[in-house]
Amino acid sequence: MRLAPFQLHRPNELQAALALREKFGDDSAYYAGGTELLLALKARVLRYDHLIDLKRIAGFDRLALDGNEVVIGPLVTHLRLATDPLIRDRLPAYAKLADNVGNIRVRASGTLAGNLCFSEPHADPPALLCLLGATLMLHGPDGERSVPMAEFILGPFTTARADDEILTAIRIPLPAADERICYRSFGHLEYPAVGVAASYRAQAKGRYRVWIGCIGDNPIQAEAVEAALDGVPPGALSDVLPQAADAMAADLPATDDIYGSADYKRHLAAVFIKRAVLESAGVEAGR
Repeated sequence: MRLAPFQLHRPNELQAALALREKFGDDSAYYAGGTELLLALKARVLRYDHLIDLKRIAGFDRLALDGNEVVIGPLVTHLRLATDPLIRDRLPAYAKLADNVGNIRVRASGTLAGNLCFSEPHADPPALLCLLGATLMLHGPDGERSVPMAEFILGPFTTARADDEILTAIRIPLPAADERICYRSFGHLEYPAVGVAASYRAQAKGRYRVWIGCIGDNPIQAEAVEAALDGVPPGALSDVLPQAADAMAADLPATDDIYGSADYKRHLAAVFIKRAVLESAGVEAGR
C-alpha cells in the first residue's frame, strides 16, 4: 500500500523541531530512521499530515564516551552500534545484539532511539538496556528530563515519552571491570519470541542480574532468579539454576501469537535464562 500524502519538515535545530510539533500538534510526528514508522504509515495504522525529520539536527548523530557513560544520539543506527569500536570495546554484549537486529536494511537505517520510542514488544534492545542501567534523555517544550530505561516502556507501543518530546540521548553506564554480560534471544522471525540479558560479578553483593524481554508487555526483572542465585558460586549453579529458571518462566505473562504459543515462549524463557546466566558466569552449558 502506498503512503498517504504528507508534508516533510527538516529543521536544523532542536528548538525548531519542537516548535513544529507545537504548531501541527497531533497531525505531526517526529521521524528519524523511519523503519517502523513508515511501515505503520503504509499500512494506514497511523496517519500524519506532517513528518518532522530530525536528521539535520547537529549532534543527534553523537556516539561518544562521556565520563563513565556511553552516549548514543537519536540518529545512531543499529549498524553503527554493531560496528563502532567504542561499543565493541566497552559494550560488546550490546554490539553483538545490534548486529542481529532485524535484517541488514533495518540495521542500516533504523535507529536505537526509534526502536525504543516505537516500543514494539518483540524487540531485543530494551531488556539488555534495562540490565545495563541505561537512562533516556527526553526534551520537550518544558525542558529536559531523564527516565530510567526500566521505567520507559509502559506497554505495547506505549512509552513514558510524551508525543511532543524528543528522545535526545541514551546514556549507558560502563559496566564494572569485573562484570560479565551476555544477551541471548531466539525467534523464527526477524523479531525474537524471547530474549534474556544476564550479568555476573564475582565481588558484588548481588552477583547475578537477569532481565527478560520480548515475552511480555515490557522488560521483566527476574528478581526471583536473582534471589535464588544470591551467593551461589558459578560451579554450583547447576544445583540451583534449573529449578529457579523453570519456576520463573512458569509465571511469566505470555500470549499465543505468530511468534509461538504462550507455553512455547515460557519454555524458551526457561532455556535462555539458564543459558544466559551460565554464559555470563563463564560456565559451559551442560556442566
